Amino acid sequence: MPFLFPSHPTIGIFGFGAFGRLTAGHLADHFSVFVHDRDADALAAHVSNADHPNIHAASLATVARCDMVILAVPVAEMRSVIAAISPYLRRGAVVLDVGSVKMDPARVMLDGLPDHVEIIGTHPLFGPQSARDGIAGLKIAICPVRGQQYKRLAAFLRHVLGLKVFVVTPEEHDREAAVVQGVTHLIAKVLVKMDPLPTRMTTASFDLLLKATEMVRYDAPSVFWAIENANPYARDVRENFFDLAAGVRDQLSENLSSGLVATDDVVNVNEPEMLHRNAGAVA
Repeated sequence: MPFLFPSHPTIGIFGFGAFGRLTAGHLADHFSVFVHDRDADALAAHVSNADHPNIHAASLATVARCDMVILAVPVAEMRSVIAAISPYLRRGAVVLDVGSVKMDPARVMLDGLPDHVEIIGTHPLFGPQSARDGIAGLKIAICPVRGQQYKRLAAFLRHVLGLKVFVVTPEEHDREAAVVQGVTHLIAKVLVKMDPLPTRMTTASFDLLLKATEMVRYDAPSVFWAIENANPYARDVRENFFDLAAGVRDQLSENLSSGLVATDDVVNVNEPEMLHRNAGAVA
């Protein structure tokens, strides 16, 4: 974002969990990044491990005074963080979140942040697992909330970091995410409960299921909570998914009790012609 602010822009990040660290790592090659976390000891250790000259642990006030402030905190904690940082935010600063839902955070930021800052909702559609080999080519949603700086942010993300950028409203985001993330995390939660899963004689489709599960297996519980509870469209999608799954289960039970079997999966041993044809194929 060298073109986002006049000169030497600074980035402040609140929350230095797995995603906060991922964000800092990719931005530190371009800016000075100042980070703050309520767990000071863990913050110091992570900054030391990052071993990057542009990543600095700092006080709440110092981070809040940066040109761009990133809220990498759980949705449930956003109100308290916003209340704490608002007195220090500079005029013209840009405040953005990186949460998995957008409608509620957008309302919280509009309600709590001072009028002199711009607001952008973002959702990087990847995490530490899917970004292990770099973020170029991955996707991010941007939801303009207040101001026009989102255009320059989108340009930086697209042209410098190589991300695929989608500019959408918070409502559009949450409607799609309720299916995209809601269903994925439900399936992954169930598969994790079925551990240990087979890894030897697997099909390509099962390998894709395993890959999807591993991408979200170690997400913080707050991520799953936000996806399933903070998204206003998630409940209907979830209940529809469960209803459809129950319908498939009931159909299987009915087929078993009635003796019905899919004919495509069974060889009719009463047809000599079919047996002859199969024997010829083996020969």
